[in-house]
Amino acid sequence: MRTDERITRAMGELLRRQGYAATGINALARAAEAPTGSLYHHFRGGKREIAAVALRQTGAVHIQLLPLLLDPYEDLAEGIEAAFAQAGDDMRGTGWPNMCPVGSVTAEIADVEPELREVSAEVMRDWIDKGTAYFTARGLTPPAAAEFTHAVLAALEGAFVMARGLRTEAPFHAAGRTLAAHVRTLAREEGAGVREEDAAVRAEGAVAGS
Repeated sequence: MRTDERITRAMGELLRRQGYAATGINALARAAEAPTGSLYHHFRGGKREIAAVALRQTGAVHIQLLPLLLDPYEDLAEGIEAAFAQAGDDMRGTGWPNMCPVGSVTAEIADVEPELREVSAEVMRDWIDKGTAYFTARGLTPPAAAEFTHAVLAALEGAFVMARGLRTEAPFHAAGRTLAAHVRTLAREEGAGVREEDAAVRAEGAVAGS
């Protein structure tokens, strides 16, 4: 692995576990097993630039989990509930670390590090775009898919925080069940809408042929 890759990977892990303010250059160098000078050689912007790259990389990896976790399930609602349960199990099994550095860093530095806040916003917009495309491909209309993507991301980030504080998977199970019910409702509503549209088209055809 190249030195710059080790540095950004170490930064992503440190951001996940302890946040931005608590992560110093010396600690980062030790975690990356790289001389302090090499950090500035590869990243002239120092800690802020390294954090920005790490957030983008982490964000790109996290959104790839969406199809990985949900594709095995024909029933999207069943997949959502299972995915949230798995996230809770993973947190418990790894000692309740913060599972998403993007969310934790955003909450920590949004008002004091505008450049990093914008990086986090960039990552979140990418999540929304890719999530919307995924759920559209799974049968939701684009507006419903965008709404559901926002709901999934908000529930997941909230569950991370609550589970870490309470030391319980309960927030994940509650969020998963609620989102499963929501996507079933969306699917029913859209199915009804399609049937009504088809009926209207048939009616127009009958009038035109009479």
